[in-house]
Amino acid sequence: MQARKKYGLLGLCACCWLVLFYWGGGVQLRLLRLLTRQPGEVVRPWPNWTDRAFLPRYAHLDEIQMDPGTGELPHQRRHAWSAVYKDSRCRMETCFDFSRCRRRGREGFRVYMYPSEKSDRVSESYRKILASIAESRYYTSDPREACLFVLGIDTLDRDQLSGQFVPNMDERIRGFPLWNDGRNHLIFNLYSGTWPNYTEDLGFNIGQAILAKASLNTEHFRPGFDVSIPLFSKDHPQKGGDRGWLVRNTIPPRRKYLLMFKGKRYLTGIGSDTRNALHHIHNGKDIVSLTTCRHGKDWEKHKDARCDHDNLEYESNGGTLKGDGAACIPVLLSNGWELPFSDVIQWNQAVIEGDERLLLQVPSTVRAVGNERVLALRQRTQMLWEAYFSSVDKIVLTTLEIIKDRVFSHISRNKYMWNSLPGGLLVLPEYSTHLTHFPFYYLGLGVSPGQEFTAVIHAVSPLVSQSQPIMKLLQVVSKSKYCSQIIILWNSEKPPPSRSKWPPMPVPLTVTDGRRKTTSRFLPHVAIETEAVLSLDEDTVLLTNEVNFAFLVWRSFPERIVGYPPRSHFWDPLKGAWGYTSKWTNDYSIVLTGAAFYHRYYHYLFSHYLPQSLRTLVDRTSNCEDILMNFLVSAVTHLPPIKVAQRKQYKELPSPQSTKSVPWANPEHFNQRQECVNTFANWFGYMPLVHSQFRLDPVLFKDQVSVLRKKYKDLERA
Repeated sequence: MQARKKYGLLGLCACCWLVLFYWGGGVQLRLLRLLTRQPGEVVRPWPNWTDRAFLPRYAHLDEIQMDPGTGELPHQRRHAWSAVYKDSRCRMETCFDFSRCRRRGREGFRVYMYPSEKSDRVSESYRKILASIAESRYYTSDPREACLFVLGIDTLDRDQLSGQFVPNMDERIRGFPLWNDGRNHLIFNLYSGTWPNYTEDLGFNIGQAILAKASLNTEHFRPGFDVSIPLFSKDHPQKGGDRGWLVRNTIPPRRKYLLMFKGKRYLTGIGSDTRNALHHIHNGKDIVSLTTCRHGKDWEKHKDARCDHDNLEYESNGGTLKGDGAACIPVLLSNGWELPFSDVIQWNQAVIEGDERLLLQVPSTVRAVGNERVLALRQRTQMLWEAYFSSVDKIVLTTLEIIKDRVFSHISRNKYMWNSLPGGLLVLPEYSTHLTHFPFYYLGLGVSPGQEFTAVIHAVSPLVSQSQPIMKLLQVVSKSKYCSQIIILWNSEKPPPSRSKWPPMPVPLTVTDGRRKTTSRFLPHVAIETEAVLSLDEDTVLLTNEVNFAFLVWRSFPERIVGYPPRSHFWDPLKGAWGYTSKWTNDYSIVLTGAAFYHRYYHYLFSHYLPQSLRTLVDRTSNCEDILMNFLVSAVTHLPPIKVAQRKQYKELPSPQSTKSVPWANPEHFNQRQECVNTFANWFGYMPLVHSQFRLDPVLFKDQVSVLRKKYKDLERA
């Protein structure tokens, strides 16, 4: 008995050894034979799993569908791809010339656009892309300065049946002296191939160019090199775009419909299998699928038995989905799709991904998602939409910023910055790569801002008397226990006085040349060492207690502007334009920076994010810099500034020694501010200013109690 067990065990070991030899040693022998084969010797390749010897008897090759909607085998698709794109293994390290971008540090990231020829047909979508690049801070008209090149030829639609298709691309691009086999070039594409069997073939060899393409297949996507972009229509807005539709949170976050789909039902071609199967999960109650067969000119040739019924339901019941579809969570059924901006966006926090092959399991999967996750997913979709997808500008700039982060990987945004408010486009890593250096991350990280501030006083009048308002202002601000230093930004026509002319103070005083530019008050001055900045005009009238209280309020809202003088905007339907008012009303949307706190990061954002054209407008008119700063901060936070309590008699007092008339007494000054509001709104693409009726007062402010019990007693004195 023992001998029988012994021989049985030996036999089993022998079988295992033979299997290991075939799959292990056999591989080594084949590799050795491959390396030592003689020239001309033919080596039989490994058998494909679809060889008949490996298939069950009931399986036939013509019944095996390797990919829904296509008859191509995976290796055939890879061969076709490599035949068209010979540099399919490109990476930034192998197919990109970094030296062109690092000549001037991160300032060397410049984008050059080839000029379009008069005979070229440029689609509306591509025109918007080119306009976004031309208006960006990265554009250069000098190719010698360029790090990245974009073709002037429209490459968005590479369907040969399309009216936007541009022929003879290979011949044309080879004639460009800067082409260099596509190195450092960026090619945008939305469509390739022809329906129903779309392909990845653009119809020309892109060489070593970076491909920014919609609906990219993961099989062909070159990680860390290509950029997957969203598919957008010609009507997609150039700037701004619609805000997310989630205006309020409902608890629990459940709606009438669990799953909804409304769209075309492709009868043949790529995507047809999944869309044709959607009717299996349609129950007409909380899962609704409305599809139409009307797609293309010859859809009736492929018409099936369900088309008439589907078309009728699609046309008659489509309106029932309106409204309830606002701020929905995407449920993705698209195997092999490289999601847009997948390099930086954490899509698992915004969408629910299903498997096309397991369609019937999707309803139960969605029902299992808890209320907290539904709410979190819905909020994240809104954030991503507003940050990266709501306009062509944002799509293009996100593409450029992703490439820029690759070029300067040592100074780049992390995933938290890309996937948290306000989004990666408003987080400039040149300022810092540390989360705690940005005011909008404080709350989420549990970080409190610093306990000191730097006062920056904008001086335009020559110093001729010790009784000027700026002298009193210096004394008031320097007495604050939170004041770390004072910087005087000298913008007068006359040179600044010597240090002996300024009064002695308990904090350091620095006088800086403002170069007679209005925007210089918001330059990222190296001398500012604190997080908080108190911006002041030279004739501002405040008390030390007013300064202290406003600073403590700012520490609770470090991402916003906190200050005293309020203003507001409004829509004038008669003029069809935005208006600006300085009247004291029950709401406001602007806090003037003549007396306001904000985070120093906004200095950097003002100088490096906003276009030169807006800053030039401010310097030319010596006006509107405070409005522009409010536009910028509200665009970042989507929140209004905060007004704090002040003495009623506070007003902007003109300096008696000033040789110039006060600007706000000039009607032209007010008209300029009206024009500025509309110019700024046009650049942002929407109105970022937010109205508020919120004012913060000290506890016991104006209460009928003894003044001795109040911390800020002098705020109530006339």
